[in-house]
Amino acid sequence: MSLKDLQEKRGRLVAQAREALNEITANTDESRSAELDARHDTIMADFDKVENLIEREQKLAEIEKRFEDRAAEERAKKRPNNGDSESRGQDDGDKIEYREVFYKFLASGADMGELSAEERSVLKAGVQSAKEFRVQTAGTNTAGGYTVPTELANFIIKSMAAWGPMYNEDVATVITTSSGNLITIPTVNDTAVTAVKHTEGAALGDTGAKDVTFGQKELAAYVYDTEFVRFSMELAQDSIFSVESLLGELLGERLGRIANRELTIGDGTGDPNGVVTASGLGKTATATAAITADEIIDLVHSVDPAYRTAPKVRFMFNDATLAAIRKLKDGDGNYLWTMGDVQKGVPGTLLGYNYSINQSMDSLAAAKKVMLFGDFGKYYVRKVGSPVIGVLRERFWPDLGIAGLIRFDGELGDVAAVKHLITAAV
Repeated sequence: MSLKDLQEKRGRLVAQAREALNEITANTDESRSAELDARHDTIMADFDKVENLIEREQKLAEIEKRFEDRAAEERAKKRPNNGDSESRGQDDGDKIEYREVFYKFLASGADMGELSAEERSVLKAGVQSAKEFRVQTAGTNTAGGYTVPTELANFIIKSMAAWGPMYNEDVATVITTSSGNLITIPTVNDTAVTAVKHTEGAALGDTGAKDVTFGQKELAAYVYDTEFVRFSMELAQDSIFSVESLLGELLGERLGRIANRELTIGDGTGDPNGVVTASGLGKTATATAAITADEIIDLVHSVDPAYRTAPKVRFMFNDATLAAIRKLKDGDGNYLWTMGDVQKGVPGTLLGYNYSINQSMDSLAAAKKVMLFGDFGKYYVRKVGSPVIGVLRERFWPDLGIAGLIRFDGELGDVAAVKHLITAAV
């Protein structure tokens, strides 16, 4: 199914879901209401699948384009500069390189069936090729070394970003450093202080009551690892695909999950101060497992207007909470949630604001912080370099071991910038 067909189907599903909800009125009997409500949920589940398909198709198209551009660049580099070397240059240009095959492998969605027999041989040989590996240790090479394909680092970071918004620089403010030394961030909140009326001829006050109060937050560099995953030499040699690439992708996802979780709900003691933990109270819902449109509006207005116009202002909640929000209307009967357009890069919105799905946040239940709103640009994520995916060869010889490491921290610089909505206690 083409992108256009998927987009049209997506729009039809939203229309059908809203028709189901619109049939529910004060006069609708309970059984019919339950039936229509269940129909809405089923349709929206299909909507999510179609939206994911659209996003996947777009990402695949982008990867394919990057691969084609990279292959064209490589061919251009090998193209002869004069007629005397034309034959020799053509031969070099036709040679299949591991990097080109690696890109094609990723672009095909890790489908070996898309590769020719020659390309599969090149990919398999690349596992042992010294040309396609680089040392990752901070010490000496003789200690064994961490090695990965040169293209793997960016791929790992993309895998991590897919598992949560808090590691994404489009959501939070990211500070990347080469070392893990402690970083201090000065803070100040002067919003509650105003000037005073001046009386002609009177001396200016000097009581200290209007002094500016400064503070500071600290960003450390906490380390998380995946532990070693062992695999045999025979598997590395005999597999039709790159085992290191597959395991590297899986470990990248593990690092992404731990990073997003800690940056979301970390307790700030020996761990990052997660954005949920650090946020201030904005609104307490009246129900234990439900929220209303008015309560979401109250949450928005619990945040100072100065933050509500910031570039990174948004809502954040998990997918189950989004399912409940999709059914809510304002006092005029308009839905709070508005469908975006994945194909055009237009996100869905809630009350006109962007939102992020974060599966590390709690679902609707008693006394849970189920929704955040505010300027996430005030949440600082400190990254130390890039995540490291390493293969250790000597320790497990003749087998191999692969592991991942990541160093990061997070802190909300201004507690007034992000507020949470918490459900009622039992």
